[in-house]
Amino acid sequence: MFAKLALGSRLPSTIRRSNVYPAFIRAYSQSKFPRPHGQSFVHRSELKQAKRIVVKLGSAVVTRDECGLALGRLASIVEQVAMLQNQGREMMIVTSGAVAFGKQRLRHEILLSQSVRQALHSGQNQLKEMTVPVLEARACAAAGQSGLMALYEAMFTQYSTCTAQILVTNLDFHDEQKRRNLNSTLHELLRMNIVPIINTNDAVVPPPVPNSDLQGGNVISIKDNDSLAARLSVEMKADLLIALSDVEGLYDRPPGTDDAKLIDIFYPGDQQSITYGTKSRVGIGGMEAKVKAALWALQGGTSVVIANGTHPKVTGHVITDIVDGKKVGTFFSEVKPAGPTVEQQTEMARHAGRTLASLDPEKRGEIICHLADMLTEKKEEILNANRRDMELATTSGRLSQPMIDRLSLSTSKLNSLAIGLRQLAVSSQDSVGRVLRRTRVANNLELEQITVPIGVLLVIFESRPDCLPQVSALAIASGNALLLKGGKEASHTNKILHQLTQEALSIHGVADAVQLVSTREEVEDLCRLDKLIDLIIPRGSSELVRSIQKAAKGIPVLGHSEGVCHVYIDNDASIDKAIEIVRDSKCDYPAACNAMETLLIHKDLLRTPMFDQMIDMLRTQHVKIHAGPRFASYLTFSPSEVKSLRTEYGDLECCIEVVDSMSDAVDHIHKYGSSHTDVIVTENEETAEQFLQQVDSACVFWNTSTRFADGYRFGLGAEVGISTARIHARGPVGLEGLLTTKWVLRGEGHTVADFSEQGSMKYLHENIPVPQGNFSARSKSHQQE
Repeated sequence: MFAKLALGSRLPSTIRRSNVYPAFIRAYSQSKFPRPHGQSFVHRSELKQAKRIVVKLGSAVVTRDECGLALGRLASIVEQVAMLQNQGREMMIVTSGAVAFGKQRLRHEILLSQSVRQALHSGQNQLKEMTVPVLEARACAAAGQSGLMALYEAMFTQYSTCTAQILVTNLDFHDEQKRRNLNSTLHELLRMNIVPIINTNDAVVPPPVPNSDLQGGNVISIKDNDSLAARLSVEMKADLLIALSDVEGLYDRPPGTDDAKLIDIFYPGDQQSITYGTKSRVGIGGMEAKVKAALWALQGGTSVVIANGTHPKVTGHVITDIVDGKKVGTFFSEVKPAGPTVEQQTEMARHAGRTLASLDPEKRGEIICHLADMLTEKKEEILNANRRDMELATTSGRLSQPMIDRLSLSTSKLNSLAIGLRQLAVSSQDSVGRVLRRTRVANNLELEQITVPIGVLLVIFESRPDCLPQVSALAIASGNALLLKGGKEASHTNKILHQLTQEALSIHGVADAVQLVSTREEVEDLCRLDKLIDLIIPRGSSELVRSIQKAAKGIPVLGHSEGVCHVYIDNDASIDKAIEIVRDSKCDYPAACNAMETLLIHKDLLRTPMFDQMIDMLRTQHVKIHAGPRFASYLTFSPSEVKSLRTEYGDLECCIEVVDSMSDAVDHIHKYGSSHTDVIVTENEETAEQFLQQVDSACVFWNTSTRFADGYRFGLGAEVGISTARIHARGPVGLEGLLTTKWVLRGEGHTVADFSEQGSMKYLHENIPVPQGNFSARSKSHQQE
């Protein structure tokens, strides 16, 4: 049976033999997890340092249908524990399941015995209806414990990991000699790199006494596996206790009830804010018992996470995710942060965002203009903060030169930002609430489609602090709430820019509409807030964008993962135009996503003065040239051949490739491009128009630099980024891309039945003139009528 579980190890063989080398593992773990025990972790991110970990498996996790074991869940849990053990951590398991396993075995034996007896005593050889007597829990535990342990042993053997069984009762902790013996045994097992599997000795344990789970501040009574796991964790000075149950974690009220919210971090003293429900249908401990045990363990210096160990989509990585510091379940912490949690920030932003959306357009414009004024008035403070970030980035050596370039601010950048924001304030007056269409569906039944904010935006950006006021202004103009997550390399600059943004918002009482996430939230955790965030906009490296697109499974993502932009030089191109366009596209700002990465040249231009001048210009500008496969074949001594034609260099580097025609250039762009920005340089209007029509990119230009692909240069005032997705917002995304629509229908008691075959009314569907002004003005005039 155990062989059929197919628990094939994914661990390297050198690690899987860890039981043979306990001394090596101990030395390795001491260097990797040097943290002394004594104080619990403050932040989830610190859980990666946990060396000694207790995993508590509740009855609902181990059992299936109240009788029998959930083999699939156990297999994935064993795999995770083995992986962590082989990383050099010390793992212990507190498990339920003996009663359920024993009940399954005893029921089978009783039914088999009854069927044999009835067959022997029935003259007609017909079996009577068989009934199974109520099985006593202690007897079930006695019958099931050996089988449960044999199952664990077989599963862990698949990973070359040895286990040991320990059965305990209350007396083993309260009797001093027995407690010392237990402690010594566990330490010796861990020293030998063995996983102890601990369970209450349910075959002899007395019935639980009500309200005796906690006795004073220093003693915990063992009445269930929650209290056992807590007592064991403190006794063994464990760094982390992971308590797996059949719920996602701790909720502020019973799960499944209206408005029940999962608590991300729980602090001592928050008990009064919790309303507990009934306990699990299996096991003897409810959530209240888990919380009391968790707080007792926390007081003893052990961090605790309560999480779901039954969900089929997460069971296979729930333990490793917790140890990796990911936002899973409820984390218990003794230190409450000074500021709000990211969930609270999002709620604050949503609430203030709705007020922002209801403001008159002129007031939103005043906020943006005030922010623009402060960008120039407070420029010295901004630039001083930026210099601090630049110094730290330079001395740390962790950022590439393109990233440092993006981090830098200047007076001219701030002036350009201010001009763009004022332009946006003017152009956005009738954006929110604008009537797009108006239809008379029937007599006295009118339909309008109007523009409305999307809701809560999450913008994640790297390095570029000038992104913060741009995106904030767009959110303000469109009436959206905004959550900002900037890179730590720009923390000082982002902080002052956010302060100025909130100061501008405060003139109309909506300062909370834009929030800056300054806690230790991981990007992947933010992407899980699908019930709070409506759209994610990443701005940064292709790696950042791809990771967000992968992590944000429940939230739409607007953006582009790469900027592989092309310039195609046609055989009818002007020499002067071609050289200047390529120079600007590649050298003006090579770190930008709209910089040229591949230069396509018509084959007829090879070995011509134009080609020679182009190469000389690139060399003069210190551009490193990589040869495409076709270009390399024309040369005796060629530059280094490209590893990939899909490379975004982000620096003074580019690829040169040869094509036979404009059509071949289009095919190359569609195959290797990223649908960002692509250019043709030619004097042939017919060729140019064909290129503009055929290239399926967000931006397609004729005789101009790729660097024009920008919201400010397009007259949008600002942009949240460039989208290469084939949705309504494509290319530089400004105000329009942050609006969606809703339908408003005004009638006088109409019903659908009125329009049936037997009804008295008919549909008209007549388009009627769209009123001037926005919806709020239209609504007021309608009410006055």
